[in-house]
Amino acid sequence: MGVASLTEGWVSGNPQIGYDEIGSGPPLIFLHGIGGNRTNWIDQQLSMADICTTISWDARGYGKSDDHDGALNFSDFSGDLVRLLTSCDINKAHFVGLSMGARILMDFFSIAPDRVATLTLCDCFYSFQGALSPKKQQEFIALRQEPLKQGKSLEDIAPDLINSLVGPNCSEDVKVKLYKSISDLHVESYLKTIAASMTFDVSSRLAEFDVPVQLIYGEHDKLTPPSIGNDMMNQMPRARMQIIEEAGHLSNMEQPDAFNNTLRLFINEHLTLASFKNNQSV
Repeated sequence: MGVASLTEGWVSGNPQIGYDEIGSGPPLIFLHGIGGNRTNWIDQQLSMADICTTISWDARGYGKSDDHDGALNFSDFSGDLVRLLTSCDINKAHFVGLSMGARILMDFFSIAPDRVATLTLCDCFYSFQGALSPKKQQEFIALRQEPLKQGKSLEDIAPDLINSLVGPNCSEDVKVKLYKSISDLHVESYLKTIAASMTFDVSSRLAEFDVPVQLIYGEHDKLTPPSIGNDMMNQMPRARMQIIEEAGHLSNMEQPDAFNNTLRLFINEHLTLASFKNNQSV
């Protein structure tokens, strides 16, 4: 089973949302990070396709999905996610999100908790100002927003951005994939997402996440270190945490085998909690 086996689908509406699907069984949906797109999850989709219907989307303004007018709120992403579930006839799903993808899921849970079977939240913060130190906040802006506003290209900023994210032993192959993901970003949509991320804060709602939660953090994640995950685990009533050794912020790409093993174990424990509206669950 290879990448060619992925089926491309579309969610109609404004904006139109693209996604890839493969596998059979309960639905498992993947949400990429702020500098990525759906292709970042290929290893996970292929790994989980024997037990789940796996779906990875391009968020609005990313990959093949449409850009959008006006400012961005994370509730816009959540509304798109509802549209995806409706389009795919999904009643309740397992969700996996990395960084920005995890922020989308934390917002989504606040509006549609009944659609969530489990959450796997990876390498993420729950509050830009509350979880990141002032130094990390400035670094986040300096590496992403400021250079683009000064006229630099995505290709210009990619090397420094990649080096700030990955672990010390990240392979060159993964760095090449990350470079392509960053180069393929839609600049204006990316800037809108950065602005929305800087005001993101669900710190007061962490105790409300009453579904099974798997937290995954890279051992060498400099942007969102495992200490942030520990804070979240201590406040979420059904959360547990796994640290992926020899990984930085892109733990699913840097150490896919370890990541996939953690994900499979967690999803298998709760597999039948997710279902399609036609009652298909296995």
